[in-house]
This record gives sequence, C-alpha cells and structure tokens, in this order.
Amino acid sequence: MSTIRNPVGPQPSRVYWRRRILVLLGLIAVIVVVALIVFQPRGDTTADTSDTASPTPGEPAESDPAATDEAEPSAEPVAGGPCDPASVTVAAITDTNNYAPEQQPQFSFSIVNTGTMSCIFNVGTTQQSFVVTSGEEQYWSSKDCETGPVDSELPLEPNVAVTSTPIPWDRTRSSTTTCDTQRTAVPAGGATYNLTVTVGAAAASTTSFIVN
Repeated sequence: MSTIRNPVGPQPSRVYWRRRILVLLGLIAVIVVVALIVFQPRGDTTADTSDTASPTPGEPAESDPAATDEAEPSAEPVAGGPCDPASVTVAAITDTNNYAPEQQPQFSFSIVNTGTMSCIFNVGTTQQSFVVTSGEEQYWSSKDCETGPVDSELPLEPNVAVTSTPIPWDRTRSSTTTCDTQRTAVPAGGATYNLTVTVGAAAASTTSFIVN
C-alpha cells in the first residue's frame, strides 16, 4: 500500500498524519496569501478630474471661445451716408475781431453735424466760399482767383466740431480780372467788414471784424 496513505516510520501513524495536515494547511495559507496579493482590487487611477483640473503652472490655459469673443476690440464705427445739409452747422471764424494796420486777417470755419448719426460731408475747396463785404458792397471772394479746387469727403460724428485750416486775406479787393495784377487795398482806419462762409448746401454763417 502507498506510503502516502500509510505512513511508515518509528512514530505512530497519527503523528505522521498530523504533520501532513499541518504542512497542507500551511501550504493552503501560502496559496491564499499569494492569491490575495496577485488579485487584490485596485482603485481607478484614471478618474475624471476635468471638473476641478487647473492648467499646469507655466502652461497657458485652454482658451474660452466666449471669453475670446468678449476680449476682441469692437470695430471702428463706420460713417453713414451723406449728411443732410439741414443738420450741418457752419460757423465763420476770424483769428481776431480787430486788426491792426498791416495785420492780415486769417479766415476759417468750423462745421458740426447736429444729427444723431455719423455722416459724410464734402468740405473741399469746391464747396467752400469766403466772402468779405461791407454794407452792400462785396470786396473780396475766395472764388475769384481760386485754382485747382478739390473735393474732400469728411466723416462727421454727431456734435463734434471740426475746424478748417485758416487762409489769409491780404486786405485787397478781388475780382476775376485782377488775379494777375496789382490789387487795390480796401479802406481801413476802423472800417467794419463782414466775413460770410458757405460750405456746400449748409446754411451760410457771417461774422464781423474791424480793419485799422
């Protein structure tokens, strides 16, 4: 008979069976421990942290499309169509209202869009007219000897005044026939003159000054 079932030795057989049982139990314990180590449950190391994740220091955060739209500068306002002349105000301007002898008057104008929307108005020399009168008599006009007039489309914002570059008046009479000849000086000695400025179809403006 097999020695596994019938142990052979000087000790009683129950001693050998007890030893075998202890060895077997030890072996089973080792197998169980090894199995627990190998098959031990592990936590999910790839948990989704997208809700609380923040950018790594030193790396740019992922841009938010909505924030990008808000950060973009607004487009420049574009002027509308032509101004209604009734909504354009012109003001005649002289650099002073009392000129000393030999002092040349400087004429200019300011223009304002009194409407509520931006618009475009032609303020070029084709549209400008400066006229000097005294009483019923006209003494000088910027149109008499004008050369090379040009158009100039100017965007006008509501209620924002724009002032033209001054032009000098040499205190002489003008006419279309005196452009290349010596002109006659106008009366001085405290004479009062009127400057009337017209720009396109906008209403004309007049201001007075004294020439000594």
